[in-house]
Amino acid sequence: MKVCVLSSGSGGNCTYLESGNTKILIDLGTSSLYAEKKLQELNIDPKEIDGLFITHTHVDHIKGIKVFLKKYNTKLFLSEQILREIYNDIKPQNYEIIDKNINLNDFNITMFKISHDTEDANGFIFESNGKSAVYVTDTGYINARNHKLLTNRNIYVFESNHDVEMLMNGSYPYHIKQRILGDKGHLSNKDSAYYLSKFIGDDTKYVILAHLSKDNNTKELALSTLKETLKNNNKNLDNILIAEQDKRTDLVEV
Repeated sequence: MKVCVLSSGSGGNCTYLESGNTKILIDLGTSSLYAEKKLQELNIDPKEIDGLFITHTHVDHIKGIKVFLKKYNTKLFLSEQILREIYNDIKPQNYEIIDKNINLNDFNITMFKISHDTEDANGFIFESNGKSAVYVTDTGYINARNHKLLTNRNIYVFESNHDVEMLMNGSYPYHIKQRILGDKGHLSNKDSAYYLSKFIGDDTKYVILAHLSKDNNTKELALSTLKETLKNNNKNLDNILIAEQDKRTDLVEV
């Protein structure tokens, strides 16, 4: 299994996964052209994408979908609520409603609910040939009922949105700060590190920290918070990457 975050942040999010002959995108909140260029850097023809999975309908996760579908007629995988939200604008013709578990060629995919200020928001676990990758961004917390499901996966693409002190001392209006900090907001560095310290196991090979705020976080803070928390919990992981807004990560493989 291979994973590459093509873009991550409030300006647009898109992630690529591959296993065997199956190629998947999660969200397309960048321009379609940006996503196409980043795929081509990986020697992937955009028309080879077998499925596009949507986490939720905020613009930084769906902005490029309409143009991409017009060009390539890629199959969308999304919840019924998300379909209702986007239908009038995007009008997808090639789609499949998902509720919890589906198979797509080489992948088995589990969708689970997360908590964000939209009508529906979802995380995913992608499994193939005994390997697995977790995708979780844009959530205020992770429900305890999903903790076992998320434990000891090979790859985590995981939100580490903000440093609480930077956020509270920053220029955002108070109501925006409260939204970000709330149960339907975003995971802080501390929250993210706490969850990852619980989830990471012997089989974990990579963590990619995602959706960092450009105003209320730094790569150094996100990384140091995770490393310190892992150390305090007697866990170690060498391969920690930071996803960026206008630059793709390396293509990681397990």
